[in-house]
Amino acid sequence: MTRFGRGIVHQQILALSIVTMMCLCPIYGASDEKETQDKEKTLITVALLQMLPKENDRQANLVKGEEYCRRAAAMGADIALMPEMWSNGYSGLEDKSEEAIREWQSRSVPRDGEFVGHFVKLAGELNMAIAVTYLETWEKAPRNTMALIDRHGKMVLTYAKVHTCDFGLNEAVCTPGEDFPVCELDTAHGSIRVGAMICYDREQPESARILMLNGAELILVPNACTLRHIFVDQLQIRALENALAVAMTNYPAPKFNGSSAAFTAGGDLIVEAGDAEGIYLAPLDFEKIRENRRKTIWGNAFRRPHRYQALLENHGPDVFKRNNALDQPFRAEER
Repeated sequence: MTRFGRGIVHQQILALSIVTMMCLCPIYGASDEKETQDKEKTLITVALLQMLPKENDRQANLVKGEEYCRRAAAMGADIALMPEMWSNGYSGLEDKSEEAIREWQSRSVPRDGEFVGHFVKLAGELNMAIAVTYLETWEKAPRNTMALIDRHGKMVLTYAKVHTCDFGLNEAVCTPGEDFPVCELDTAHGSIRVGAMICYDREQPESARILMLNGAELILVPNACTLRHIFVDQLQIRALENALAVAMTNYPAPKFNGSSAAFTAGGDLIVEAGDAEGIYLAPLDFEKIRENRRKTIWGNAFRRPHRYQALLENHGPDVFKRNNALDQPFRAEER
């Protein structure tokens, strides 16, 4: 049975459970209500902001980003997650001329500038963490960046995409990130350890593996591409094999095809959007996530790192040699 088929069965079982609970309500109603309230106190909810941008219109995207963050906070979210490179709406670049490249790069914004600063203030106002994504001004060429701002208005994590899509011109002219940091995020329901991957990072299993080794319990994944079902399945596998939760936000149609999704540390689907614009909530029970991590055979439980030396060596079959979008040979050691 496919994941989507299981979802239908799950909905049917859930509906039957609700009817059963309603029948028992006169006897067990008070106890069930208290149990539900106690459970809600342990849930940390990620709002997947599946928004349609205006390409290269930073101000319009700032306004819309604020609108969606306010709506997410009103819905009870603890964390709001934007799709990849929201500041410019993940605008494309087709012209390889130096002038066109410089113009595209000039739309970057500094980490301490107005765009990011606006969401720093908003996070404190809303008492909600915000994961804002932007083309970040950098020394030689801009970076594809996500900043996680906590509910107190403090920037607790800055992650720049390591696996830039060098087969695409806009990312071939960006500076890749260098590591996979993890932060402690304070929420109204307790602290959790959070890291990030951006789009193509999820297609390299090493990204999530390093985040797991660095202590992540939740990986936030801003995304910008058309997602085939198997690409969403990759997130499910990353969650399961690393015993951590994963939440991903993509752009809706007509830009891409939505499908924003979240999975538990056991690989169970929490929510999966269609292609429509909207806010999709992913409530995550971190008591269960931590219980899973204490008992799982995955994660770092039975690995054999001393057998993985080949992963650290820059070699491989010639069949995988490629040129980047600038028609230059791709050399990993130079990126």
